[in-house]
Amino acid sequence: MTDDELKQLQQSYSKLKEETGKSPSYFYDSLFRHAPELRQLFREDLEGQGMKFMTTLGVIVARLNDESAVAPQFQQLGKTHASLGVLTEHFAPMEEALIDTLRHALGKEMTLELEALWRTAFKEISLKMIERGGIQGH
Repeated sequence: MTDDELKQLQQSYSKLKEETGKSPSYFYDSLFRHAPELRQLFREDLEGQGMKFMTTLGVIVARLNDESAVAPQFQQLGKTHASLGVLTEHFAPMEEALIDTLRHALGKEMTLELEALWRTAFKEISLKMIERGGIQGH
């Protein structure tokens, strides 16, 4: 990812964080619309979970081009998700939920180019979590 692309992600994340602060559970609401069977994997406090998700996403996006800085987080996130029963196939609805959340928060600022950047970043993050955290598929 180029420095300019990373900057676009970081700027859109700032807007996302500002908007989702009003409704931090939006990501999970969208996720469960895409994959209702995943609801059982998550605790009841979706507001708190949503805030944690946004914080973690922000830390990763801030350092996405610094592999050594985020490698331990990918491993920990992967292990945590694996222990909760998350499977590789669950990442597709997670990606769609993230894109839905970005569209909701950014409105017209969520261009096709920006969506493609987020999809690329999400796939990169997911792959590293899967590999380093031992997440399995069916």
